[in-house]
Amino acid sequence: MTSDDLPIGRRVARWRVRRSMTQQMLADRLRRSKSWVDKVERGVRSLDRYSMIQELAHVLRVDPEVLLGQQPSTSAGTPDGVDDIRAALARYDVPQAPPQATDELRRQVGYAWLSYQHAHYGQLVRVLPGLLDAVQGARSAEVLVPAYRITSSLLVKLGEADLGWLAADRAMAAAGDDPILGATATVSIGQALRAQNRDHLALAALLPAANRILPPPSHAVDHEVSETAGDQIARQPHDHRGWGEDRRGWAVGGTLLVQAALAAAGCGEGRSAEELTDRAAGVATNLRGYDDTHRTSFGPIVVELARVVVAAVRGDTAEAVRRHVTSVRREAWRRLPAEYRGAYLIDVAQAYLQMGDLRGAARALVDADSVAPAEVRCRPLARTVIADVARAQPAPAGVARLATLVGLTR
Repeated sequence: MTSDDLPIGRRVARWRVRRSMTQQMLADRLRRSKSWVDKVERGVRSLDRYSMIQELAHVLRVDPEVLLGQQPSTSAGTPDGVDDIRAALARYDVPQAPPQATDELRRQVGYAWLSYQHAHYGQLVRVLPGLLDAVQGARSAEVLVPAYRITSSLLVKLGEADLGWLAADRAMAAAGDDPILGATATVSIGQALRAQNRDHLALAALLPAANRILPPPSHAVDHEVSETAGDQIARQPHDHRGWGEDRRGWAVGGTLLVQAALAAAGCGEGRSAEELTDRAAGVATNLRGYDDTHRTSFGPIVVELARVVVAAVRGDTAEAVRRHVTSVRREAWRRLPAEYRGAYLIDVAQAYLQMGDLRGAARALVDADSVAPAEVRCRPLARTVIADVARAQPAPAGVARLATLVGLTR
C-alpha cells in the first residue's frame, strides 16, 4: 500500500511517530483526549472537517494536503534529499581529511551560507550531504560549526525541527571551548527548540549564553534555569559603554538576545521580551562598521523586526502592523538577506491573519514569494498560512496563484 492509499488516520499516526510524539502528547497539543487520537488513527473516528485536518497538520508540522494524501505540485514542496542529510548526520566513520583540505572546505561552507541566505534551499539540500561528510572528515571546529548551523537552519525551515536540533547539538559539541563558536551554536539550538514549541527550553539556553558573551567578566554570574527571564535581565548591565573594543562576539550576543526575546514572547513573558529587545537594541547601536563574520545579519533593523514579531505573538497585532509598515520602508530592510526577509514576511502574514485582515496577509505572502520564493513554496508553515488565506471567498488577489504553486488546489 502506498502512502497515497493509506487512510488519513494512518497518515496521522505515521507523522506523529516521525515527530517523536506519543498519542498523549498529540492529544494535549490538540486539547483533545488520548482516546480521540487513538480512534482517529484507527479509523474509528472520521476526520470530515478541513479545519480539523488543518489543526492536526499544524501540530504535526506538515502540509494539510499531506494528511489528505494529495500529491504536491512539482513546482513546490520540500526538496528531495532530506533523507540524504539524515544519513550524513548518522555517519560516524568518515575518514580524516588531510590538513590542507581546510581552506577548500572553508570556501565550500561560505558557498553554502550564500545559498542559504539567498533561499536556494533545493540547491542546498543537494550540497549538504557531501559537505557534511567533508567537514566531519576535517575535524576542524572552524568549518564544522558553521556547516552544522546551516544544516540545522535549513532542516528547521523544512519542518524537520527534531533533526535540526540534532545538527545544532553537533555544532555545540564541535565548538568545544571556543566561546563565540559555542554562542553561534546556541543560536541554532534556540531556533530548533522554538520550532518545536519548546520556548521555555529555548529561553533557558539562549539567555545565559547571551549573558556570558555580552557582559564584562566582572559581571558574569551563574544563573539557575528556574529564574525568570526578567530576573536574569535585571542582573545584567544595560549600558554597553566601557566594554572595550573587542566586539567580535557582539553580533552573536545580540542575536542571542533577539532569539531569547522571541522565546520569552512564546512563553507569555511579554515584559521580558520587550526588555530583551531593548537590550539588543543597545548592542546593535554599538556595532558601527561591524563585519558580520558569523552570518547573523544582526543590527538595528533586525531588532526592529523582532519587535514586530514579539508584538504579534503578544497579541498586539495593531502595534505589530504599525511597526512593520515603518520598518520595511528603511534602506536597511532591503540590505537584509532574501532568506531573512522572506521568513519575516511569513510571520507578518500570520499577524495580519490574527487581525482578520486577509488582504494584508495576502500582500505579505506575495511579497515573500517575490523576495524568496523557496520560503513560500518549500516551508510547511507558509503553506498552512496560504491555506488559511485561500479559504476566503473570493480569495485575495495573488493567493489563488500561490495556492496552486504550493499544491493546495482541491
